[in-house]
Formats: sequence, structure tokens, C-alpha cells
Amino acid sequence: MTIEEAQKTVDEWIKTTGVRYFNELTNMAMLTEEVGEVARIIARQYGEQSFKESDKDKVLADELADVLFVVICLANQTGIDLTDALHRNLAKKTQRDATRHKNNEKLF
Repeated sequence: MTIEEAQKTVDEWIKTTGVRYFNELTNMAMLTEEVGEVARIIARQYGEQSFKESDKDKVLADELADVLFVVICLANQTGIDLTDALHRNLAKKTQRDATRHKNNEKLF
């Protein structure tokens, strides 16, 4: 699925199953919540924290998909083409960081 297809699929899902988009502030709060769930899994799976019983059924892929879903919702409701935005963002990073990481001794 392309990013464009994902934006269309989420929009269709919202209109048929989700009834309507939550407002932007609600979606921002939901995004924060979902990112927190990703952080919780990473802290336990790759960090030093241990899993609680209530965390053991959480799957990183599912939580990352939740983050992506809310990001797509925010893009759709604010008129952002994520494909175009990602292309522009990568061009910016490429120009800005052309030698930055190659010259970072910490990465070797």
C-alpha cells in the first residue's frame, strides 16, 4: 500500500466505520497516547524495564500502526499530502545532513 492509498483507505474507513474524524486536538491527544504505548513496549522489550502482566499482550507492530493511523487522520483532516510532505522532508534532511552523520565519530 502506498502512502496515498493509506490516506484514502483511512479516509474511507473514517467515513464508513468511524462516522467522522475526531477534531484535531482530540487526534493530537490520541497520537500522544499511542506514542506513549510504543515507548512503553520499547522500554520493556529493548530497555531495562520488565513487563507488567497487563503489557504482555501488547505488540509493537500494532502500536506503531496505531500511531500511523492517527498521523494519517491528522494529515487527512488538515489537507496534507503525506507523500509530498515526506519527499520534501527527505530532501531537506539530505541537504542539511549531507556530511553531518558521516563526520560523527560517535557513529563509528
